[in-house]
Amino acid sequence: MDHDSSTLGHAARVRSHQRRTAAVQWIRRMHGWIGLWGAVLGLLFGFSGIWLNHRNVLKLPQAQERTRAQLALPEPAPETPEAMSRWLQEALRMSGPPNSTRIEPAKPVAWADKSDHGAPALTQPAHWVFNFGGPNEMVQAEYWQGNRSVGVATTHNGFVATLTNMHKGGGMPLPWILLVDTLAGSLIFLSVSGVALWMLTHRRRRVGLAVFGASLVAVLALALSAL
Repeated sequence: MDHDSSTLGHAARVRSHQRRTAAVQWIRRMHGWIGLWGAVLGLLFGFSGIWLNHRNVLKLPQAQERTRAQLALPEPAPETPEAMSRWLQEALRMSGPPNSTRIEPAKPVAWADKSDHGAPALTQPAHWVFNFGGPNEMVQAEYWQGNRSVGVATTHNGFVATLTNMHKGGGMPLPWILLVDTLAGSLIFLSVSGVALWMLTHRRRRVGLAVFGASLVAVLALALSAL
């Protein structure tokens, strides 16, 4: 019986070791492939992240050029935001529709004197804002309903400003946003798999847990101090 128990115990340890080895190999393989997938985006976001993090302290130049102009409306003027969006796309020679649109309906002005109930209420006209372009060039068209023209502000970005816009998602299409989401998911997996590999391949687990715990406490302390 003792010999059989010893044999069974040895077989269980062998199976446990095999499962552990297979798990380590799978995690390492996935860690490598996912790290390779996110390497280029990681470099881009790392560089632009450092730039954004120090832009106020170091006064690093963004190399941006801004121009403003007035665009005369046709007769009759577009009456709806959708019609205005289509007209602007053609008039500004944009390759696609606006990336984003902000519609503010007409409303009473906040500074109107409410004591004189007999006078007609002053109303602020509807305000439409359309944003076109991408990270290297952004065009914002602003229209107050009733005006005969549209204000157009164009921002031409240099190389670094383009990178920071890509980092923040400014003017980027949906496919880019989804691609960046895959990078975020990759970073989550790389963090978890890195901790798992340490726990599975290092005997000095207490040291690893201490380093991980110290990092977690430091992040939480800095986050709470900023609140």
